[in-house]
Amino acid sequence: MLKRLQDSPVRSTLAAPVHMSGGVAPLGWGARGFRGVVTSVGAGGATRGASGLESSELERRLLEIGFVEGARIEILHEGALGGDPIAVRIDDARVALRRREADSVLVQVEAGRLRPRRNLAA
Repeated sequence: MLKRLQDSPVRSTLAAPVHMSGGVAPLGWGARGFRGVVTSVGAGGATRGASGLESSELERRLLEIGFVEGARIEILHEGALGGDPIAVRIDDARVALRRREADSVLVQVEAGRLRPRRNLAA
């Protein structure tokens, strides 16, 4: 199942939380307590990301607030309705981020779990 999550261009619906350690996953898939190290930032070549920003603009903004390769991250809090937005500790800073923007940040997972997701193909 871990390989399917990492390699699939369209995420599969998860029936229950999946505990992960050692794999790579988008930050937006993580639940509270999810921790790891940023491996890359970018919208995967799309011209306009899900956030409505050009992919290069989203990547630039994420880099400016500290989502750089090697930065240590942890999801501190999730919004009450649908878990969006998320509060993330990135090194010594804390930022709020929409999950669809956080999906542009790939993380080498150290601990935590992935959230059950619905309607992921949209």
